[in-house]
Amino acid sequence: MPLARITLQDFRNHAHSELVETAHFNLLVGANGAGKTNVLEAISLLAPGRGLRRAQLTELARRERPGEPPSPFAIGASLVEQGQVSARLGTYTRPEQPGRRLVRINGAEASAAALSEWHAVSWLTPAMDGLFTDSAGARRRFVDRMALAIEPAHARAVSQLEGALRERNRLLEDNREPRWLDAIEAQLAEAGARVAETRALLVKLLGEELSALPPEPFARPILTYCAGGPTGPEELAATLARERARDRAAGRALTGPHRDELEVVMMRPDGSPGQLAAACSTGEQKAMLIAITLAHGILAASGRPSVLLLDEVAAHLDPVRRAELFRRLAAGRAQVWMTGTELAPFSEIASEAAVWRVANGALEPL
Repeated sequence: MPLARITLQDFRNHAHSELVETAHFNLLVGANGAGKTNVLEAISLLAPGRGLRRAQLTELARRERPGEPPSPFAIGASLVEQGQVSARLGTYTRPEQPGRRLVRINGAEASAAALSEWHAVSWLTPAMDGLFTDSAGARRRFVDRMALAIEPAHARAVSQLEGALRERNRLLEDNREPRWLDAIEAQLAEAGARVAETRALLVKLLGEELSALPPEPFARPILTYCAGGPTGPEELAATLARERARDRAAGRALTGPHRDELEVVMMRPDGSPGQLAAACSTGEQKAMLIAITLAHGILAASGRPSVLLLDEVAAHLDPVRRAELFRRLAAGRAQVWMTGTELAPFSEIASEAAVWRVANGALEPL
């Protein structure tokens, strides 16, 4: 059980909540709006990034009354390996800097990116049902989050890439001397090459895991990594230098890893490529998302502790798919957290799960 003794302080509608005696399966049951997803969101913030809702920090802090300034929030958890606490992870804000997120690992200040060196956290939420019809940027974020499971340093590389892109855009706008652009483009190309390499590797490994899964009862998607330009640092730097005039006119770089795309195609029963995922039914899209999540769960749990957050998944599956999902999750190594409005859909695993009733931001073990 990777995470134990999880605490939420002034987070969303939780004044103070604590989850102890966690298990392989962990179930949060309660009415809509009770605070179930808030617990999952808190756990998702024990990883790099903005969490499963991508909310602003000031939205996360509990308020006694509307209009009042937010309270500082804190989230903590013990990371358990082989029955022993290996680390204490925490993230929090301070009253004087409510928009700045801080991280502590074993009591010492650390970067958010460092969290991925200790464990992998992945999730599937109802908001992700539109992933295949969403923007390419949403799919890049999806890939980058999954990539942390195979390369913890990926978060730093993405941050460096984004920072270099912003700086290059500023230099182009200011019409700075070429030597300034040479330097920032070299940094951009180096970070971009690392990002592209990790994304391509992730998609390859996911494809291998997906090919090992049976096509039923979940769909088997075919994934293709589509690079947004040259992936080697020298080639990318040369392209950026050559396209400065065009990028200055556009106000942004038109070539590079920030233009990458994840192409997803539904596999036909005979194994041949079918429709693009964006053109499939919502049921088929959900089935493909679950298949990708299961495949990623295998990758994430292969090298270090792994946590999988599934928000309102069981209620939207028929009994056959639900039973198969539980079977695969039980066979995996990832700690699983699931939410639902009632316990009935989890009857097959309830006896072996840690269960909490959630109501008005308060938790009651069942």
